[in-house]
Amino acid sequence: MTITKPSLVLALLLSLPLSASSAQSAADSAAIKATALDYIQGWYAGDATRMERALHPELAKRIVQTDTLGRQRLDQQSAMTLVQSTRNGYGKDTPQADRHDDVRILDIYRNAASVRIDASYWIDYLQVAKWRGRWVIVNVLWELKPKA
Repeated sequence: MTITKPSLVLALLLSLPLSASSAQSAADSAAIKATALDYIQGWYAGDATRMERALHPELAKRIVQTDTLGRQRLDQQSAMTLVQSTRNGYGKDTPQADRHDDVRILDIYRNAASVRIDASYWIDYLQVAKWRGRWVIVNVLWELKPKA
C-alpha cells in the first residue's frame, strides 16, 4: 500500500481537534493557577478578597471525617463560610515555614479543570470551571496529611 501526500495531509487534518474551543491556551493555564493561588495564599494571608475572587458562590468544600468509633461523616463548608473564615484570619495562624502552596493542574478540558494543591497540613483537589469568562473553584475535596 502506497501512502500519497494528499492522503497523509488528510490523515493529519483528521487527527486535529474538531473544535478550537477544546484546545487550551497558556492564558487558561495561567488563569487556573492564579485562581488556585488566590485561594490558598488568600487563606494564609487572611485576604478574604482573594478568597472570594477564587470561589464560585455555590462552592462546596468537603472532607470525609472518621470518628474514634470508625463512623464516617461528610463535613462541608460553603463559599460564604470559607470567605468568613479567611476574613477572621484562621489561615494566618499557619507558621510561615509551613505555608505550602504547590499547585499542579491535573487536567483541563474546555471549561473544566482539575487542580491539586499541596498545602501545609492538607491536600486540596479543586474542580475549577470557566464561569462568565473567568476561572473559579466550584468544588473542593480535601484530605489531611498524616501527622509526622
